[in-house]
Amino acid sequence: MTQSQNQKIEYHLHKMGSITALEAWDSYRVRSLPRRIKDLREKGLNIRSETKFDLQKQRYVRYFLTEEPPSDQLRLL
Repeated sequence: MTQSQNQKIEYHLHKMGSITALEAWDSYRVRSLPRRIKDLREKGLNIRSETKFDLQKQRYVRYFLTEEPPSDQLRLL
């Protein structure tokens, strides 16, 4: 049985801790990483994103799997 793109990205996040769109394309041929991240967040995974810049000053986003609850789930005591 083949894995879905969501399953591949989730596995990668658990194994490596983070992923970029270029890594997703090179490793899994996933073209729309933001959509896969949205799916995984809806599933309940806590994924944060950081905008970074490469050596040529081009912007990219790295997604990290975190143990922290999403900010919309935090409650004030």
